[in-house]
Amino acid sequence: MSDNEKDSFGGGSDDEMDNIDDDYNSEVDIVMDEEENKGEGGDGENHLMGGRGTHRVPDHERITSKFMTKYERARILGTRALQISKNAPLMVDPGDESDPYRLAEIELSEKKIPFIVRRYLPDGSFEDWKVAELYIE
Repeated sequence: MSDNEKDSFGGGSDDEMDNIDDDYNSEVDIVMDEEENKGEGGDGENHLMGGRGTHRVPDHERITSKFMTKYERARILGTRALQISKNAPLMVDPGDESDPYRLAEIELSEKKIPFIVRRYLPDGSFEDWKVAELYIE
């Protein structure tokens, strides 16, 4: 059976599942903490936010809470656990732990996850918060 054919259980190849667009029109995006994402209005931002938001609010003018929401926490842990399961480099010493989700929790508790939380505001602007800047309850 070729990779593109469906098996007898109706499932396709794993490649098909990787290509599914997982943007659920949420008001928060998780992006990698890279230098290209720090500019204002450049090409590096438009492809990440899918056309949402018109301008970035400077860090000293942010108005949203410094606390990470349970929804942001869930998305961060899920995204990071998926990366770890696909052999992404770890930001902490794993010790005896091998579970990707548990490793993501350890990274989050030590604030070592290299993500930026992008919060969209009603006026069309957005705020970027590094995971290390947010308080975790």
